[in-house]
This record gives sequence, C-alpha cells and structure tokens, in this order.
Amino acid sequence: MARMRRLLLLLIAATLAACQSERPDPRPEDMLVRFQDDEIKSLDPQKASDLATIRVLQDQYEGLTRIDALGQAEPGLASAWTVSADGKTWHFTLRPGLHFSDGGPITPATFARVFARLNAEETASPNKGLFRDVTSIAAEGGDVVVTLAAPMPTLPELLALPTIAALPIDLIDAKGDDWTSVRPLPASGAYRVVEWRLNDRLRMERNPAWHDPPAPTPRIEWRPMSDRLAAMRAFVGGEADTFNDFPPTRRDWINARLPGAAHVAPYNGAYYFVFNTRQPPFDDARVRRALNMVVDRRWIAEKLMGLGTQPAWGVVPPALGGDERPAWADWPADRRLTAARALLAEAGYGPEHPLAFDIRFNSDPDHRRVAVALAAMWKPLGVQAHLLNSESSLHFASLRRHDFAVARSGWIGDLAAPENYLAVHRSDAGAINYSGYASPAYDAALDHAMAIPNAAARAQAMRNAEAILIADAPLIPLYYYVSRALVAPRVAGWHDNPANTHPSRTLSIR
Repeated sequence: MARMRRLLLLLIAATLAACQSERPDPRPEDMLVRFQDDEIKSLDPQKASDLATIRVLQDQYEGLTRIDALGQAEPGLASAWTVSADGKTWHFTLRPGLHFSDGGPITPATFARVFARLNAEETASPNKGLFRDVTSIAAEGGDVVVTLAAPMPTLPELLALPTIAALPIDLIDAKGDDWTSVRPLPASGAYRVVEWRLNDRLRMERNPAWHDPPAPTPRIEWRPMSDRLAAMRAFVGGEADTFNDFPPTRRDWINARLPGAAHVAPYNGAYYFVFNTRQPPFDDARVRRALNMVVDRRWIAEKLMGLGTQPAWGVVPPALGGDERPAWADWPADRRLTAARALLAEAGYGPEHPLAFDIRFNSDPDHRRVAVALAAMWKPLGVQAHLLNSESSLHFASLRRHDFAVARSGWIGDLAAPENYLAVHRSDAGAINYSGYASPAYDAALDHAMAIPNAAARAQAMRNAEAILIADAPLIPLYYYVSRALVAPRVAGWHDNPANTHPSRTLSIR
C-alpha cells in the first residue's frame, strides 16, 4: 500500500513537471510586452511631460529627428539639416512623400502649426519652457526652418521630443481635446495606438505608412505596474519583455533566476529634495544651507542606494560637465555640524525654538528610506522632521500648488546638456520650478552661458551658473541616478545608454 502511494505521488509529480515544461509562453511571439512603473497620463504629447508617457509617445510620434538605440539623436522625418555660421538658423529637409498612418500628408507646414499650438495659451503645455529659445519654426519651400534666440548645439535632441513631433493637426483642429480618442490614433512614428484600457494596457501596432521599413516587432503592449516587487516577480515569471525599474536590493535574487536580465548603467538624472523658498522657514538661505551641510550624501548614495550610485552636490551629472561642489563638501562631519548649528542659531532656531517641518515624498520604498535618513541626519541639529508620503499624482500636485515645506523631486534630462538641468530653477521656469527659487544673478548667469557658442567657454559658464544655485541652496542634491532595467533573454537590440531611452522600433524578438 505504501509503495503504491509513493508511485502515485511520483506519477503526479511527473505529470505536473510535464505540464509546466509544456506551458506556453504567456507573451505572443509577435508582441513585445513592456512594463512601466506608472500609467501614462495622456496621448497628447504637448500635455504630458512624465517619463512613462514619453516612452509610449516616442513609439507613436516622430519628429524632424528621433532617438536611436544608443540614446542619441538621428534623422527622423527630416533626412538632413544644415546650420548657419552663428548657430541660430537650422534648415531641415523633409523626406519625400511623408504621411500619417491615416494617409494625411506630413509637410513643413505641419511643424509650423505644431509649434504654434505648443505656444498657444489654451494648450497650457508643461513643456513650453523647454522651447523658450526657439524663436520660430516655419515652412520654407520643402524645408522646415528653425530659428533660435541663442546657439543650441543640442537642438537635434530637443526636436526628437514627442512634444514637437509631427502631430495630426487637422484632426486636432476638428476634434479639439477629444482627438486622442480616435482609434487607431493617427501616427507619424513606427507604431500607432489601437487600444488603451486605463490602468490595464495600451496596445500598438505597426504604422503602415511609416517611411522606414516596418519595425521588427509587429505589436507592442505597454502595461502599468506601480508595484515594483509585483512587476519584478511577474517579469521573472515570463509575463513581460522589459521593465524600466527593479528594487536595488533584489538584483542578486534576479540574477539567480534570470542571469543577465538585470541591467544597471549610468543615467543622466539627478535626485534631490526641494525647499519651498516662498515662505518661512525656507525663505532663509541660512536654514537651507544648514540642512544641506549635515547630509551625508556619500552614505546615502553608496550604502543606502548602492548599485554604483554617485553622490551629488549639484544637479548637472558629471558626464555632462557637472559635479560642482560647495566649499564645505569635504569638511569632516563634526565641522559641518558645528557650522550648521551656527547658521540655524543666526536664523533664530535652537533648543528654545526648534525647527520643525514635514518631509513630503511620493510612495516608494527608496524615497521613504531616503526621507528617514534625512530626518535622522538632521536630528543632531535639534530639527524635528516628520514623514509625509502620498501617491505620486497627489505628491506632484502638492508641489505644483506649493503645498509643502521639503519635498522629494529630481530631474531626468530631456537633453544631454547642462542647461536642461539648470533652466528648471530659473525664476521664470513656471510650474516645474517647484522650489520657487528666484535669483536675478542666477538667471543672468544662465542667460550668459546660453549665448556662448564656443563649447569650452559655454561649459565653464554653465558651471559658474550652477555654483550660484548650489550656494543659494534651494534644494538638497543627493545623488546622480543609475538606470535599472529588466530585459528578457528573448529581446534583441537593447543597449544601455545614459539617456535610458529604448524605443520599441529598435527592439526585436530573437
């Protein structure tokens, strides 16, 4: 009897193993399934600026230029361009016979109308400030002419953003804000949206009118996965081909199950917390400097975060000519603590009048760990810092409303250029200047840098502007990002790059 039970158990185990080995891959052979850490916000590229949305819109729309597999700008709908001697006038020649996926023509006038819509008050584009130095975009014969207020060596990168891509402007004029509800949504890029189920999935298929040979993979599916642990487990279980993040503490776990799937690389981004400089106590630079001084960035970057993360005292990544540091950056901890106490005392804070405020951050284990570390580092100053977390959309809505004291923020570069990181903190940057920092000296220094065509002199002027920002301390730079991604073994064409950009048209299934 016992022997029969053992044989039966062995038979069941063998049957289960056979079923598991024969289980079909949950991903279709003609579809890349791509997890994202957030839901996309809009299919209108002029009304969204978050990374999750931009990744999808790069598949849907193409501009005069586009981003390649290495994260660099290359010709897109334009086949070539020329630049004037002063660097302020660019002529882009369109490829012949361009059309949207619905058959509508793409002409030089398309780009002029897209630029006009971007700057229209009713569009209320959060990306408008990125194009502040673009004076005009006009049609001139078969060319698109872009005129600049100052030289901009990174213009091809700027024009690769979906914000200024070829959009179906006739459809937009006819339908207004409802234009993105059309299915299939007319596309100028490699793919067109055919289905969007909010908080579930967005599906795309090849654009039949695209100017290049068909993209390698016929279909793309984007799925929002805000829980990184759940996304990681689903990925390891074979449910997705790519995911743009994973918990840094789980790399060994991933490597043990899917060797080579975890990718870590330098990333053009800075992680920081901002002060609300519009009101006390952080309208006082002495208070801001004091809190900055006692933060142990090296410990946060190298020990708390790990994976090669570099500590930061500024906002421009070292790869782009940054890494400016204040004079106190290399002081011993006790000297920094003494100096910080003196600054707080000058500002009127001490044992009899302790400094107290909330640290606001969006829900994420990494953000919480950093907020806890900051509160602990400020405790020897007698500072009472309380944690306040909320869901991502509520968090950033609070920043835009100026409803915070200290809050988690950061910047991932739209362009690989110092000015893209520095312009966020201009007094006229609008809603994206969360801290409310307003310094005529800083604005003037940045304007001066932007007007310099010589690369070396321009880079030095950018460093000078950043030094003013660091000295005024409207924010607490902590570290420069590294990108973390999961890539399934069946995916070909993935190249780690500082822009962390991986358009679907550059990927294929082995």
